[in-house]
Amino acid sequence: MQYYYLQFYTGGKFKMKMLKALSQAIVDLDEDKIHKLVKEKIEAGNDPVSIIKECKDGMRAVGDLFNEKKYLLSELIMSGEIFKDIMYDLEPLFGNVEQGDKGDVIIIGTVKDDIHDIGKDIVITLLKVEGFTVVDLGVDVSAEKFVEAVKETGAKIVAISCLLSNTFFNMKGVITKITEAGLREKVKIVIGGAACNDEVCKYVGADYYALEATLGIDYMKKIYERS
Repeated sequence: MQYYYLQFYTGGKFKMKMLKALSQAIVDLDEDKIHKLVKEKIEAGNDPVSIIKECKDGMRAVGDLFNEKKYLLSELIMSGEIFKDIMYDLEPLFGNVEQGDKGDVIIIGTVKDDIHDIGKDIVITLLKVEGFTVVDLGVDVSAEKFVEAVKETGAKIVAISCLLSNTFFNMKGVITKITEAGLREKVKIVIGGAACNDEVCKYVGADYYALEATLGIDYMKKIYERS
């Protein structure tokens, strides 16, 4: 088994960190070990958000290996299915999640020409835990559908998920359509996805970007003036 190190940027330079056991098991696509480790963490009373973070580190590593052509598309898809199973196991830890104040509405969707939904679904779960009313538009969502949803709900926040860099133009198109509809000053735009950064945020015209689901949640709570 080859151990994988995840590269990250901090303190003005790149550093490497060795993946934890659960993250590494995801890289190895070892389903039996993954479910064993998740079960152990649940029984030990671990915070589900921390478990999700470990899983995301593994998923990010799988994505890197795919980009490096060391993993095939089938392996990338398999990792996504494994992650969905983990989220299913973790759902009971969030308790009985109910939709919150109908005034605190958040519209979320993966931009047109992108069908990735893992990150989006994590954000939705955490938003519901916080009591927000979430309108999930799904994946491959057109700019027109985003605009229609804002008009119908009066939401103050539109969250756009995007994993593929070649769909940045489509994300910019969503915000352009919202502006043309005269709604831009009424909503804040939060974008997320592994390829997002400050430059992308400025290019598409968003208000915030978040690489971590929890950071995105913090922004949305701030917009709705929640502590």
